[in-house]
Amino acid sequence: MIDQEKIRYHIRGLLEALGENPDREGLLETPDRVARMMSEVFEGINYSNHEIAEKFGKTFSIQEAENTDSAVVMREIQVFSYCEHHMALMYDMYVNVAYLPAGKVLGLSKIARICDMAAKRLQLQERLGNDIAEIISEATGSLDVGVLITGSHSCMTARGIRNTSARTVTKTFKGRFRTDKNLQELVL
Repeated sequence: MIDQEKIRYHIRGLLEALGENPDREGLLETPDRVARMMSEVFEGINYSNHEIAEKFGKTFSIQEAENTDSAVVMREIQVFSYCEHHMALMYDMYVNVAYLPAGKVLGLSKIARICDMAAKRLQLQERLGNDIAEIISEATGSLDVGVLITGSHSCMTARGIRNTSARTVTKTFKGRFRTDKNLQELVL
């Protein structure tokens, strides 16, 4: 679990290390604000992929006649995360998810909630795609899942090389999505 008291303590020390006075008016409440913010933006750390699948795994049964290789596709689910290397913001991130139902479908809002919760961790974009695919697969019972993520990383855009136009694209294909170009096209 996220320890807000430790966060407050360390943020105060960080402010001091930066040469700031944590007792000045504008910074007095900063350690508390940062602790609350971190509890919110890193909420996903509190859950395993399995627990996220259980939490947002509300599905609806479909009849065999309805389950004729028709994919469920959701595009441009906006999320943000923080890279685990620099704790830098990964932003303007959009996730496309597709899966072949295996007798049941997820409630549509649950797909977006799964993407959001998986992103609320210190992440690598590549791992985030795999986490989302794993959670969708467990929640739906489908082995056939595709995930595409595009995003900007402030560790590239705001520091270091400072290349503001660079976008990172990652693709995760499970099951039939690995070899079926038509299924891959649904995600792209």
